[in-house]
Parts: sequence; structure tokens; C-alpha cells
Amino acid sequence: MSNPLNPENLDPRTKKQKIDSLAAQSGGTGVLTVDDAGHIEESGGVSLIASAWKRLRRNPVFLLGAGITLLFILLAIFAPLIAPHDPTKGLLLDKVRPQSNPVPGPEAGFPLGADTSGRDVLSRLIVGSRQTLVVGVFATLFGLAGGLSLGVLAGAFGGWVDSLVMRVVDVMLSIPSLLLAVSIAALAQQPSQWTVIIAIATVQIPIFARLLRGSMLAQRSSDHVLAARALGVKKSAIVFRHMLPNSLGPVIVQATLVIAGAIIDAAALSFLGLGNPDDRQPEWGQMLGAAQSQIFDNPALAVWPAVCIIVVALGFTLMGESLREALDPKSRR
Repeated sequence: MSNPLNPENLDPRTKKQKIDSLAAQSGGTGVLTVDDAGHIEESGGVSLIASAWKRLRRNPVFLLGAGITLLFILLAIFAPLIAPHDPTKGLLLDKVRPQSNPVPGPEAGFPLGADTSGRDVLSRLIVGSRQTLVVGVFATLFGLAGGLSLGVLAGAFGGWVDSLVMRVVDVMLSIPSLLLAVSIAALAQQPSQWTVIIAIATVQIPIFARLLRGSMLAQRSSDHVLAARALGVKKSAIVFRHMLPNSLGPVIVQATLVIAGAIIDAAALSFLGLGNPDDRQPEWGQMLGAAQSQIFDNPALAVWPAVCIIVVALGFTLMGESLREALDPKSRR
């Protein structure tokens, strides 16, 4: 004879009432009934950019890097207004004595003193930030443009085009970046700011080309690209409307990191005398090279531009690394 109290013999409605009563007896402010079980509230989707920004604004490393970068950009833009003196005028030239006092020390109105020509060091550092920013940004933009061209060719066509482009990129990557930049800058008959920009941009081209090529090869086998091909969409439209936009994320992140390297390389070329020889347009690397003769007696002339280069490069690096971590699903925390 069957037991009427056995749960298997209970009527379904009785089972439901028993489960609801047990849930009510378990305590808690809200009672979850059987009808509510499995119900999920709908919520709107979050884009990759919105999700990345949500993490970045709580990341102290990103905030520090972004703060340094923003301060540097504002300083470069408003440098002529912020500089207390004209960086080209030797206002303390009468105090320069090659034998006893070649570098006037700090005094009222000149907190960092003057250089061997009596020019205010603080004003030259502030105005020099503009030249440093121009070199870093334009070198990165030119390198990005060249890298995008080669990366699109290699990633979109494949085959012998991919092989040819990648062999050229491999040859460029086999040469140390600074040595390649020095070789290109040394070819110019008259060193200038633009020779530095072209030299650094050429060094950055293979980095962007290889990165974009890898991203586009991954996009070639994606579902939306295969669907577009099946629908008969033109190859140019597939490349520029579907593959390229979805491959630019890692390239843009790399660009923020490249700016830091471009600033350091530009300072190195100017230090070696391959930059703009006109010291009436101050630049941090140029100031660092000019301080060589006073490195033991007055090291502050070299310390200040070196500190500026290090801090700005650190700001771009921290911001770029945080962006890469936020946009890369494999490294999200």
C-alpha cells in the first residue's frame, strides 16, 4: 500500500504549496516562490569601451598616468604664457664668469638658475615641453600611418603580399631601433626637428604593421567576415568596414606606449647632436646634450631635463599599460 506522505505520491499543487511553506519558514525578508524560481531580470548590455572605462576610472595607476599626461599636454599648449621669462634671452649673462661662475645659481625670479648663456632654465624647460610633445606626437602619427598601410596590405590580402611585407618588417625589426634611428637621422645634410621625427617614425612602422597584421588575420576567420563574404560583399568593404575597425583597438593602445618611446628616442638623438641645432628653440634632449660640459660642476643642468623626460615617459607608459589591461579580456582583473 502506498504511503500518502511520500513526496512522490503528493499532488503537484500540494508539492508547490509545501515548497512555498518551507521557503517562508526559512526566514529572510523576501520569499521566493516556485513561480519566481528561474526568473532573471533583464538588463542592458555594456559595450567594451564602457566596461573598460568603468575599470579605468577606479584604477589608480591609470589615473596617475593620465594626470601626468594631461598636465604635460596643458603645459606644452600654454608654455609661452606660463614661462616666466623669454627662454632665448640671456637675462643673467652679466653674472656668467667662465672661470669662477659659469652657471648662475638660483635667485629671486630664477628658481632653477640659468645656463652658461644666462638663460632661465625653468623657462627653457617649460617651452621645451612643446617641442618634445610635437616630436613625440608627430613621430607616432607618421609611424602609425605607415604601419597601418603595411598591416592592411599584409592582413587583407595574405599570400605573397603578406610574405613580402613581413620580410621587410622582419629586416627592420632585426636592427636595433636606436641604431636605425641614428642611421636615418645621420643621412640628413642639415639636422633638424623633422629629421628626428622621420627617423623615429620609420623605427615605429614595423611595430604597428606587425600588430595590425596579427589582428586582421584573426578577423579574417571571424563569423561576421565569413557572413559578409557569403553575402557577396566587396573585398574592399569587408576590409575597411568590418576587419580594420575591429582591429584598431590594440594598435591605438600601442600608440600610447610608443609615444613614451618616441620621446626618449628624440631626446637621445638630440643628445647625440642629430636634432635641431638651433638652441633658440629649446628641447629637453638638446638641453641634456648641452649640459655635458657642466655635468660634474653643475649637474643640475642635466638633472632637470632628464627628470622631465623620465616623468613624461612614465605617464604615457602607465596610461598605455592600463588601457591595454582594460581592453584585453585575457588580462582583466
